[in-house]
Parts: sequence; C-alpha cells; structure tokens
Amino acid sequence: MAKNTVKQDEDLQRHSKLEIIGRLMKYLKPYKIKALFVILLMIFVMICGILNPYLLKVAIDNNIQKGDIKGLLIIGAVLLVLNSLAALATRIRLISMSSITNNILINIREELYTHIQKLSFSFFDNRPVGKILARVIGDVNALQELFSNSITSFIPELLSLVCVAFMMFYMNFKLALASIIILPLLFISMFKVETVSRKRWDAYRKKRSNLNAFTHEDFAGIKVVQAFANEKNTSNSFKDLVKTLMDSFISTVRLNDLFWPLVELSWGAGTVIVFMVGVNLIIEGNISVGTLIAFTMYIGMFWRPIMNISNFYNTLISNFSAAERIFDILDIKPDIVDLKNAVKMPKIKGNVEFKEVTFYYEEGNPVLNNVSFKVSPGETIALVGATGAGKTTITSLLSRFYDTQIGEVLIDGKNIKNVELESLRSQMGIMLQDTFLFSATIKENIRYGKLDATDEEVIAAAKAVNAHQFIIKMEKGYDTEVNERGSRLSLGQRQLISFARAMLANPRILILDEATSNIDTFTEKLVQQGIKKLLRGRTSFVIAHRLSTIRDCDRIMVIDEGEIKESGSHDELLSQKGIYYSLYMAQYRFLNEGA
Repeated sequence: MAKNTVKQDEDLQRHSKLEIIGRLMKYLKPYKIKALFVILLMIFVMICGILNPYLLKVAIDNNIQKGDIKGLLIIGAVLLVLNSLAALATRIRLISMSSITNNILINIREELYTHIQKLSFSFFDNRPVGKILARVIGDVNALQELFSNSITSFIPELLSLVCVAFMMFYMNFKLALASIIILPLLFISMFKVETVSRKRWDAYRKKRSNLNAFTHEDFAGIKVVQAFANEKNTSNSFKDLVKTLMDSFISTVRLNDLFWPLVELSWGAGTVIVFMVGVNLIIEGNISVGTLIAFTMYIGMFWRPIMNISNFYNTLISNFSAAERIFDILDIKPDIVDLKNAVKMPKIKGNVEFKEVTFYYEEGNPVLNNVSFKVSPGETIALVGATGAGKTTITSLLSRFYDTQIGEVLIDGKNIKNVELESLRSQMGIMLQDTFLFSATIKENIRYGKLDATDEEVIAAAKAVNAHQFIIKMEKGYDTEVNERGSRLSLGQRQLISFARAMLANPRILILDEATSNIDTFTEKLVQQGIKKLLRGRTSFVIAHRLSTIRDCDRIMVIDEGEIKESGSHDELLSQKGIYYSLYMAQYRFLNEGA
C-alpha cells in the first residue's frame, strides 16, 4: 500500500516480540548501574513486604498465645522500622526511575531525529510530514510507561513472586500447590488475548498516524482551504478520521480489558481453593490458625505480582506497535551515504563535469539520458526547458541528493560519490522557488547561511542583494519575527532574504532554481544587481522559465526529454532558430499580447 497519502495505513515490517524486547533493552545499557540500584531498592522493599506476614504469624502463634508483651512490642518496633525504610526506598526508587526513563526517551528521540535527517529525499517524498511527526513524538512517548514498568514492575515483581512462592512452599507444600493450580489456565487465556490485541494496537496507531498527517496537512494549507471555502468538507473528513480512530481504540481497549478480569478471576478462584484446603488441614491438625492467616496474606502477595506482571505484559503488547514503528524508520538505510574511503572535498575551484549521466527515479523511465557537459570555474550556466525535462534533476545530482545510475558527476575532477557529503554540500548554495524561512527573526534566517556571522556581516549580505531597505522598514528591523515559513512576508521579500542568506554563506557553487519567479518586475530590477554580485567569482547554475532573466548568462543549455538539445549564449541560440528560439518568441508574443 502506498505511503504517500494521509488516509492510507502505512505498511510496516513485522518484528518478533523477542527482537523488539531485545532492541528496547539495549537502551537500558548506559543506565545499568542506576537500574541495578533501583532493582536493589525494589528487592529491599519486597523483602520488607514478605517479612510482614511472617512476623505477624510469629506474633500470633508465639507472643500473643504466651502473653509475651515485650516480644510483641519488639516485633511491632521491627515492623515500624522496616516499613519506614521501605517507604523511603520507594520514594528514592520513583525519582531514580523517572530519571532513567526520561533519559532513555531523550536518547531514542534524538537517535530517531538524527537518523531521519540523514535519510534521502525519497523517504520524505513517500510520507506525509504528519506521519513522521507521529513517530518522533507520539510513538516515542508511548514507550515511557514501558521502560518504567520494565524495571519497576517486571523485574522486581518477578523476584517477589519467586520469593513469595518459596515462603509459601516453605510453610506448607499442599497449600502452596493449591494456590498455583489455576495458573496454567490463566497463562493460556492471556496468550490468546495477546495474539489478537497486538494486531488491534497496530491498527490503532496507524489510524492515529493518519489523523496526525491529515491535521498537519490541513493546517499547513489553511490558506487554500479558506480560499475555496472548503472548511466544511475538511471538517467532515476530520470527523471521519476521528471516528475511525475512536472505533479502533474502543475495539482495542475492550479486548485489552480482558486481562484484568482473567487475573482477578484466577486470584479469587485460587483464594477459594486455598481456604478449602486450609480449613481441612486445620481440622486435621496439620497447620495452625496463625499459619493459615499468614498464608492468606501470602496469597495476596503472590497474586499481586502476577497482577502487576500482567499489567506490564499488557503495556508491552499495547506499545509493541509504537516500538515497531520507531524501528521501522531506524531500519531504513539512507540512499546517499559517505563511502568507507570517502575523503573531504578540498576548497572547490568550480570545474563541473557530467560524464554520460543517465538517471531515473523509476526503473525503465529515465529522466536524464546520456547527458554530458563541462563547466569552467566562475561560469554561469542557465538551464531552460519544459516542465519535467530534467533541469532540477541535474542540480539535484550535482548536490548529490541522488546518485546517478550510469555515468559520473565530477567537481574539480573528483567524483562526488567519493567525497564526504558534508564537505561537498557545505560549499554549495541552493535557492528554490519555494523559499523556506524558519520561525525566527530576519537576522536569524539570514545567519542560517553562516552561523558564526556577525551582525555587520548579516547586514552587508542583505545590502548586497538590496534586501536592506525593506528590512529596516519592518517593525523591529532585522529582529522582526517572520512567523512560520515567513508567512508575514511577501513572496518577493522571502526570496530576497534567501538571497542574503546565500550571499552570507559564500558558496563555491550556486544553484538558483526558479529563484526569481515570485519577484515582481520592480523588485526584480533591484535584485538582479544583487544576483550579479552573488554570481561573481563562483560557478552558478540558474533554472528559469522567464527567459529575460538569463540573457546575460555565459551559456544556456536547453534540456528536452532528458537530453541537452542546444547549448550556447543567448544570441547564438536565437540565431540557430531552434528550440530556444521557439521558447523565446512564444514568451515574447505572450507578453506583447498581454500588453
């Protein structure tokens, strides 16, 4: 099933329960000493709890029957001290466990975030942003209870269960055997419930991911929604997704809630069996009343760990899908990675060469077909052609957002596959038609091109591309907040800021992909001067449909059906009266007819 729509469930690779548990437990390794300390505290609390019934038995059978007030007071004092220490240990354990759990979640979220940043464009092309956010935030949060319970519930309760069982068998074998006779039936029932429950939790998290993706997409495109008065339709879609999520959750929880009745029913049945056997043993004179009372307390202490372990098991099942969704992304390998012997790219001079490059996004459907060309340092190359001809693909290959299937891309004679990605991309600047600004100030957005730049350098870059004049007229000048994606600025203003950002970065190779398409004619005249400064001394590639903006480029390459059909200066291509001539004349006629 496709992954690139907000209403379709995601396909996940299934993992075994043991594999998921094993991978989750690896995150505990850095905190094993702290975890051991927590477990020791839990063992101490457990021992204090186990001693309570035994000391009560001694008090009833020995001190009370013999009227030993002093001995009774001593036992009372011991119980008071033990339980006070147990309360203190419990408090310390809760604080320590919270620290461990929060640190683990931070580590998982940072690992997931860092990994996603390294993934190739194909990953983001195939998934709505909302579904990615659901994994980074919601699915990671779902693991909090799981990690907390793994230490505070499962391990200590398992030890408690073993110790209580030992005490029960030590006190009376028949009563102990009677108390556990119901366990096999309970385990079989829980296994049956778990098999179906895990599938339902998987389905629920997929529905929640769909809702998250739809909500993100709807709010991101709220201007379009309101412009077409589609609020009612999107609200209906939202309600449908919420209802689907609710139905999935109710179906899952109803099944999950069977865990508690199964354990409580088994607990009750086990207690009844113990009383029946215990009464007969008292009548036969085989046990004392104190032993039966103590044993009754142990029955509660025996089933309480089982209840808590079943709660942990329930939590484990309900969060398997969250862990699986996290590991599903962590297991995705980036398409573009540094090779083992990759070297740092030296300072780029600007020689660029494509050698017989063939590239396709889908097998058998080439976007570029045997493309070859050379560019000298400082040369400005314009790429023109119809939509889908392969212009942006050429610049994407140059930036190594994708790798060629056939042929080589060389910069200064080095195959870019053999150099470190960061050392390559840090020397390149890319400006797109859809300019992206962060939710920060104008100054911070410009400084993104060079994080250690001074305020003077930021202002100088803005002046160079003629952005300074409109910036100082803003409410707070360079400290004006631009809002999310720069929504409070015009399209032209956003692009001017992106030019300033590129100017500050001082890239060795510059790519302008329709970077002036949203600038009005008046603003374009101002920014062209800045662009000339930006292009000076560096190799540049300019993609433009507005042919008037590329007349001064050193060379214009016409891309058609994945091939370079024409190459030359503006005047040379016009004189050939080929594809470029037809494009230019068609655009010229269109402008004249419009006038």
